[in-house]
Amino acid sequence: MTAACEFCASPGGAILWQNGLCRVVRVDEPDYPGFCRVILGRHAREMCDLEEAERSGLMAVVFAVEAAVRDTMRPDKMNLASLGNMVPHVHWHVVPRFRDDRHFPAPIWAAPVRDRAPVPERMARAGEIAAAIAARLGR
Repeated sequence: MTAACEFCASPGGAILWQNGLCRVVRVDEPDYPGFCRVILGRHAREMCDLEEAERSGLMAVVFAVEAAVRDTMRPDKMNLASLGNMVPHVHWHVVPRFRDDRHFPAPIWAAPVRDRAPVPERMARAGEIAAAIAARLGR
């Protein structure tokens, strides 16, 4: 654990699922309901710092979360990203994208191209993601 690391010091969001390797959290981003992060449970800066079994296990979780979010949210596109520039701790962003979201087709970190247009139905579906993840990965 690194005290200065946000993901070592806190969960990084509401925990939806976890095991000994990693946790899946909901990202509190009103413009992007269904946005999740998969965060490695121990501190490591880069994917190449992980043992092969850890890399494989982590990516299996990322792909399961992507499928669960895709099935639940029914987006136009799914984005997966592992940046870690702000928090140098291995984690993956799993983001459902819609043609009418604030940034589409640009990355969600770019300048918005349209005003916020919350879609209540998407917020409701996002509440089902934890169950969809558990169905794919087990409790």
